[in-house]
Amino acid sequence: MARVEMTMPKMGESIMEGTVLKWLKQVGDSIEQDESVLEVATDKVDTEVPAIYAGVLTEILVQEGQVVAVGAPIAVMETDAAAAGAAAPVSTPAAPQAAPAPSSNGSAVPYLPEPHDPQAAQTAASAEHQPGRFLSPLVLSIAREEGVSMTDLEYLPGTGKENRVTKKDILDYVAAGKPSLNGTAAANTSVQAPAVAPQPQVAPATPAPAPVASAPSASVKPVPSVSGGQELIEMDRMRKMIAQRMVDSVRISPHVTSFVEADVTNVVNWRNKHKDAYKKREGENLTFTPIFIQAVARAIQDFPLINVSIDGDYIIKKRDINIGVAVALPSGNLIVPVIHNADQLNLNGLSKKLNDLAARARINKLTPADLEGGTYTLSNVGSFGNVMGTPIIMQPQVAIMAVGAIKKKPAVIETPQGDLIGIRHFMFLSHSYDHRVVDGSLGGMFVRKVADYLEQFDPNTAI
Repeated sequence: MARVEMTMPKMGESIMEGTVLKWLKQVGDSIEQDESVLEVATDKVDTEVPAIYAGVLTEILVQEGQVVAVGAPIAVMETDAAAAGAAAPVSTPAAPQAAPAPSSNGSAVPYLPEPHDPQAAQTAASAEHQPGRFLSPLVLSIAREEGVSMTDLEYLPGTGKENRVTKKDILDYVAAGKPSLNGTAAANTSVQAPAVAPQPQVAPATPAPAPVASAPSASVKPVPSVSGGQELIEMDRMRKMIAQRMVDSVRISPHVTSFVEADVTNVVNWRNKHKDAYKKREGENLTFTPIFIQAVARAIQDFPLINVSIDGDYIIKKRDINIGVAVALPSGNLIVPVIHNADQLNLNGLSKKLNDLAARARINKLTPADLEGGTYTLSNVGSFGNVMGTPIIMQPQVAIMAVGAIKKKPAVIETPQGDLIGIRHFMFLSHSYDHRVVDGSLGGMFVRKVADYLEQFDPNTAI
């Protein structure tokens, strides 16, 4: 047998670190080659990390919630020497860190609540003093905000693994009014930082603030407001990332939106004609979105300065046309997988690629590569019954289009015999663009060209 290290894999060209969300295997477990060992979160996607070799997990070097640089060791396995091949032997591993390391950009480390066993709960009266115990960044953050002393944290009973204090433990303690633990004052020394030793005070300088930033998760009973008319809901990790990116985009790009209404009667009639046969043949739904993607890709070929990004005083013109498509997840969050080289795919190829990405997005099986390299984004707000919207640009792109719900309307139809009134299918297109590099003429002509391609859709198109 040989001992080999598992390292944090590189999960995308721009990803330099990952956060360990959950260990799927424990020390002593046998692992098959390519079997998932842990879940890792990056700033793009959550994914499972498989084992490169078959063997037995002998040591876990990082804790859940810890941020780890790409290439850093995360676990040790015992595996067959022949199977390991050229794998480097493990040197004596460093002891696991007492607390999760901060990310390179100084942001807070995401944290996954530990399992809770109600039967293991202890009362304050039987609390044992545990100086130097491991405390997660989330628990320390809540303690600082709620004025809980380090001394109380050393006495607070923990219901997590190895008696660790979980988020629920400290929130329950705060909700109970921070009762004295082993005779200590409830808030004699607030936590300032994980490495600072407690400095007892005679009395708290100010009353503890209301729990605003440390909102409980859905599995934890919210702390009621004074009036009883509010409920605190903590953002999940993805929602926090979305929120930050949207704020950044609005700050970076001066948004302008142009609107066009397109007659998509030919598109509707064509889809109605082919959707049942396509479902029977491919086992997948034929939606309108591949047709919209194809029209956008063609318009980008006509107006390549939409397919750019900005780097300081330079405009970076992209050769590849990689179109991201916003997908709604069961959680209510949105994620944007990318169809690479969309201009090189026919309608059948676009439909199959889109269905694959959407299906894997909804079960959290996207890879970082599925989310990278987008040069333009399409959002189908019509799928929610909305007739139009003003989407926010996905940085570092400079434009995004929203397509609204298709509605029947009476319209004037021009014929060689004269004008007639008929029922047609119409749809609004909303084009938001970065006014630093896209002027109204370019932004307006682009969305008009997309509408033209949709209106000129060939009813005899094969699928």
